[in-house]
Amino acid sequence: MKYTLFILSVFPLMLFFLILLMFVPIQQQVFPETAKSLWSIGKSMPTPRTEVTATLVGDNIYVIGGLDKSGKVLDTAEVYNIKNNSWNTVTPLPQPLHHTAATTFNGSIYVIGGYTNNNWLPSAKLFIYDTKNDTWIEGSSMPTARGALTAVFIDGILYAIGGEGENGIMDINEAYNSKAKTWLSKSPMPTARHHAASAVVDGNVYVIGGRIEGTFPITNVNVTEMYDPKTDIWMTLDPMLSARSGISAASINNTIYVFGGEDVTKTYNNNEKYNVKDKKWESKEPMPTARHGLSAVSGNDKIYVIGGGPEPGLSVTNVNEIFNARE
Repeated sequence: MKYTLFILSVFPLMLFFLILLMFVPIQQQVFPETAKSLWSIGKSMPTPRTEVTATLVGDNIYVIGGLDKSGKVLDTAEVYNIKNNSWNTVTPLPQPLHHTAATTFNGSIYVIGGYTNNNWLPSAKLFIYDTKNDTWIEGSSMPTARGALTAVFIDGILYAIGGEGENGIMDINEAYNSKAKTWLSKSPMPTARHHAASAVVDGNVYVIGGRIEGTFPITNVNVTEMYDPKTDIWMTLDPMLSARSGISAASINNTIYVFGGEDVTKTYNNNEKYNVKDKKWESKEPMPTARHGLSAVSGNDKIYVIGGGPEPGLSVTNVNEIFNARE
């Protein structure tokens, strides 16, 4: 009886507090917001492959050639639209190639060098793709056959730099005049190497990293060298933070980003940025997927890092990871 009277006596007080809680907001614990990743995932490339080359025309990234998981050399050309996140297939290369280089001028794609078969036979051929008509033609072959080179266009001139051919690792710098359709030899690169990456900023070519020995064992370098086409002079800059080869680079404004790479035991997810004005390197958020033999292409303040091999040597992936360079 006493217990019942106690309950009845405190019930009004309990009811009062319950009603009060209904109208007084409860303060929630607030956690600090974690930094959002600068990486996002795009639609995967239809054909998993490594040792590809890629370049941008308009809103389309053309990913060309490479090796499949069996080591077959591919003539595949697939196109990724950066606006609608979609892929389609276009007319294949006239010849299957891997470790080739591609660059763009006046809406056409120039594919130079590479290896033609599993015996790593170097090519000197130049193939030119008309993106409007979906057709290929063969241009004037470069003087020196080689693969694992890098190539860029500046003011109508294609510069094919470095690589490896039948005579070994090369410092060669050969220039193709797209108007005259002729080749000239230019000042050689200070450091002979292959599997390097390149990018253009303010009319200068930056050749970064690479390899100075054969396939295995791998001897990677972190060399950064700049070529001024106007003076035909090379300059050595501060080295990249890590020595890597089988890499790819892309530029946005005054910065160059270098992705991926491999050595004998592993692949790299490194993303290192070089500020051309400050002449300084810094590490940025790494790629979600470590790999080599990939391609990086910039467009709309983003860098699309596509394909490659997640393991050293022959391995393939079709990932399409997008880096938002919010600088």
